[in-house]
Amino acid sequence: MTIAVIGTGNMGAGLARMLAEAGSDVVIGHHDPAKAAALAAELGANVEAGGVAAAVKLADIVILALPYGAVADVLKEAGDLKGKVLVDISNPVTPDFRGLVVGHSTSAAEEIQALAPGAKVVKAFNTIFAQLLPVEARKGKALQVFIASDDERAKDAVSRLAASAGFEPVDAGPLANARFIEPIGEMNIHFGFFLGKGPSVAPAWVQI
Repeated sequence: MTIAVIGTGNMGAGLARMLAEAGSDVVIGHHDPAKAAALAAELGANVEAGGVAAAVKLADIVILALPYGAVADVLKEAGDLKGKVLVDISNPVTPDFRGLVVGHSTSAAEEIQALAPGAKVVKAFNTIFAQLLPVEARKGKALQVFIASDDERAKDAVSRLAASAGFEPVDAGPLANARFIEPIGEMNIHFGFFLGKGPSVAPAWVQI
């Protein structure tokens, strides 16, 4: 299975490195292929690179490691997304990171599904800070990743991907539940950066 990571920022680089170390075949996509190539060269021989459309074409699962506001333009570059598993990790935050620009009656994930109706959109990883992607940063703890989708096979594939990297996948129901998961991501930002906890915190749903 080949995983495309679209984006080379903190989350994109962190996810690409994490997945490559977990044994996945990874291709990095960026509208500037030179940036993708530079990251791929840093990560090792089993990581390829290219433009957005080239990376998407090679992939079974496409991770949009992008700010929500950048997704629409990238999807225009992506080419044919029919049947692709498209993972949205975004939190649709305001410029000051103190609120959400989408919510209540829709979510970033649902808006992305509307932009790519042929794809199978999955919400995942939006409650995990980039600093917690390396295995050694988690100190032996299996952090939870909440995974929502209307497609059970796509949800299962992303769940297995998360588990392969040492996370605990949590079935969070249909894609519409991203309306609840995204505010959890925003609350995590508040804990991390406005309430003094730092980027080593992550939410968990605990069965009593």
